[in-house]
Amino acid sequence: MLERLEIESFLILADELHFGRTAERLHVSRARISQTIQGLERRIGAPLFERTSRTVLLTPLGRRLYEEVEPGYRRVEQGVARAQAEARGVAGVLPVGYLGGATGEFVMDAARAFGRIRPDTEVQIHETQISDLLGPLRTGRVDVLVTHFPVAESDLTCGPVVLRVPRMLAVPANHTLAKRRSVSLEDLARDRVFACSGNVPDYWQEHLAPTRTPSGQPVRRGRSAATMQETLAMVGAGQGISPVGADVAAHYTPRGVVYVPFSDAEPVEYGLVWRTAGETARVRAFVEAASKLAAELGTAGQKAAVQQADGSGITDQEPHAPNAPDLIPATDR
Repeated sequence: MLERLEIESFLILADELHFGRTAERLHVSRARISQTIQGLERRIGAPLFERTSRTVLLTPLGRRLYEEVEPGYRRVEQGVARAQAEARGVAGVLPVGYLGGATGEFVMDAARAFGRIRPDTEVQIHETQISDLLGPLRTGRVDVLVTHFPVAESDLTCGPVVLRVPRMLAVPANHTLAKRRSVSLEDLARDRVFACSGNVPDYWQEHLAPTRTPSGQPVRRGRSAATMQETLAMVGAGQGISPVGADVAAHYTPRGVVYVPFSDAEPVEYGLVWRTAGETARVRAFVEAASKLAAELGTAGQKAAVQQADGSGITDQEPHAPNAPDLIPATDR
């Protein structure tokens, strides 16, 4: 019989195709993952992965093994989780995470609304960081996360969008773009755009700051940053530019940073995410309450989540920066 670490290492490495990220998800060393995979390959009798100094790929045998093992393993996980959830019910403690200021306010409102209908459940609120975007979910630090979409992970389930905010460009106050009333995605090619460091999916990075403009112009990557505050500090220091949501403009106003709205970019969306294998009655009840709250906020512009955005100004450089717009209701498609 295969050991649990062997199965999990194989399945996660098959998803990530990266030993470092696999080790981070399992909270073991990279060397441990490498040794575990080598031991599994000896047990199978043939290589499951093709490795070079730059890439990791499944062999045809590895692909077949993945297709046969993964569905069964997920069913076992889900069965155990459902049994635990049925035994525990809704009452108890539910840790909920959030990314960003506006989502933090939304989660607080959702926790209060949930508490009114489920006073036997305590919602514990945790702030998360971009550098470990989905880590708190996978480690069990939180059971539900309100985070920046898109999220497309085989082990996670995405719920509804609860906040939608206009996209803006953070630029140094003395930048030529700071004098504009709006910018376009083509303007990303005019300067270095900061990347996010840490355990961030490539598709998420590409969605936030594409490597090419719509016309195909390359976008230069600047330094990596682990937090939004770090990114904005580098923008203020004149080291590059960064796309952000209007919620960031409302909650963070560092010296020397101007926010300019995009004229052609899709809004930033925040939604609910949870572990597929960890879906419980408690999680479902909170998701339902949070979704109802998002719908009730509706055309009110979700002002409870962005009080600082309305009339407060979004930079210390008033001549170059309009006020941050309200959040767009998640129900307005």
